[in-house]
Amino acid sequence: MVWYVLLVAAVGAERLVELVIAERNRRWSRARGGTEFGSRHYPVMVVLHTALLAGCVFEVVALHRPFLPAVGFPMLALVVAAQVLRWWCITTLGRQWNTRVIVIPGAARISGGPYRVIPHPNYVAVIVEGFALPLVHGAWITAAVFTVLNAALLKTRLEVENTALARLR
Repeated sequence: MVWYVLLVAAVGAERLVELVIAERNRRWSRARGGTEFGSRHYPVMVVLHTALLAGCVFEVVALHRPFLPAVGFPMLALVVAAQVLRWWCITTLGRQWNTRVIVIPGAARISGGPYRVIPHPNYVAVIVEGFALPLVHGAWITAAVFTVLNAALLKTRLEVENTALARLR
């Protein structure tokens, strides 16, 4: 179980790195006239993603969830794949990547990397991680609750983001 707590902590540390990058990119975007969209749902997203990490650890520890290799190892592979996809998105978008929805007037819409294949690949990574990370160690309640709540949040987020992206060339 210690290794699982370390895995969740590593994902949490990665999120902190993302927030540092996002803040740097936010300042860069704002300096170029960038406008933020959907700021009202952003705190909900932060709470939900923080709760995912806490729920993973809490459920495994409090409810003594066992590690089941037949489920755990494939889910671990999906967690790793989600991180690879997420960082592919971050590197493809460069300074335009953010955890917030910010559009710079006149900026070109990025269509390379994973965006060649699907319009919102980062959300694919979020969805996969949201069920796979808890299921690595049997936290099925956390996986189910996060998946349902995240689906509702993503509905709003995608509407906001698609409206904002329609402003790009």
